[in-house]
Amino acid sequence: MADTIFALASGAPPAAIAIVRISGPSALAAAAMLAGDLPEPRRAGVRSLVHPLTGELLDKALVLIFPGPATATGEDLVELHLHGGRAVVAAVQAALGGIEGLRGAEPGEFSRRALMHGRIDLAEAEGLGDLLMAQTERQRRAAMASVEGRLSRSVAGWATELLMISAQIEASLDFSDEDDVGEDVDPKIASAIAGLATSIEAALAEPPVERLRDGVRVVLAGPRNAGKSTLLNALVGREAAIVSPIAGTTRDVIEVPVVRDGIAYVFADTAGLTESTDDVVEAMGISRARETAAAADIVLWLDDDPPVDARAAVWLYPRADERTACGDAVRLAVSAVTGYGLDSLWAALAQRALALLPREDIIAFNARQRSCCVECHAALVAARASVDPLLTAEHLRLARRALDRLLGRVDVEAMLDALFGRFCIGK
Repeated sequence: MADTIFALASGAPPAAIAIVRISGPSALAAAAMLAGDLPEPRRAGVRSLVHPLTGELLDKALVLIFPGPATATGEDLVELHLHGGRAVVAAVQAALGGIEGLRGAEPGEFSRRALMHGRIDLAEAEGLGDLLMAQTERQRRAAMASVEGRLSRSVAGWATELLMISAQIEASLDFSDEDDVGEDVDPKIASAIAGLATSIEAALAEPPVERLRDGVRVVLAGPRNAGKSTLLNALVGREAAIVSPIAGTTRDVIEVPVVRDGIAYVFADTAGLTESTDDVVEAMGISRARETAAAADIVLWLDDDPPVDARAAVWLYPRADERTACGDAVRLAVSAVTGYGLDSLWAALAQRALALLPREDIIAFNARQRSCCVECHAALVAARASVDPLLTAEHLRLARRALDRLLGRVDVEAMLDALFGRFCIGK
């Protein structure tokens, strides 16, 4: 029998109200030990909570009970709506901890039980994790789409279509003579496989959700003393990087997260680029700078020479306050000292960032989900290329397994610890 768990499910006290959740086979019995006669299911009732051993009054609270399995966790569930003082919460949790069979919940354990009891699938659980971490409106909306099952429904639709195709292949094998097994796959089945592969390929071509969740990576790159650190400080609104007239001050990569107009960015200041240096530490910094720029979503290039990859770079004319000319049609003139051109730079960044972020009307995969879809797509391509129905059936089985893994139906136990470990205790 599973343990019965409890935890504070609301914000840290002190607060006006604190909600303690209890979930598991002994949840209703434990609530009765504190509250006595319980209210009707799903109807709040005011009860005096007393310590089950001493009879001491702990609090007067609202009590709600939710008999399983139609609950958030799929188990019997109780909510105690307490006065939100620290002492009240501590006293009630201590009383619950003294009841045999009850223990404090681990991070994400309520959500994990919801997953194990089929109340949510793995994609919805990942969306819930993203929702808890959301800092921008776009992040919130994308996470809510996953929590509400939009991604799961799309994947489940693919899985249903794949199952129907597999059934047709299996039927053709069941009703064929042994001598016929090596014949070509029915053209209609082959066409259906190709169509499904195309749909998944189109979804894979969309931007990843990590860019929305973790931020668009913007790297400031260029030679020594080009003004990168000064510009970084101006963009993030604080002294995040050391500014000095000494060449090569920045040795390592300095990363600063920023949210601007609802878009999350991660700005990275890098060491000044130079063809050669006798300084070993500076050489390491230059190497890291090149690697960081190569992995950037957007590069702010501060140099008179044009960037190598102009498509990923915004070519800047820095220190416009010190120059007689202010750039040209190709370069954007800015001054971190006076603020000249910074609004235009932010507008250019937003335009590029929006093109890199997933749209709200499409499916956006995280890295794990994308890996499963890539595996499924590869199996479908192999199935479409196969002329042997037996091999086609096996490739389709592998494709189905990849989608099952995406939704958390198989092979996910090791990954769940990492996923739910980033949840709060009471979630």
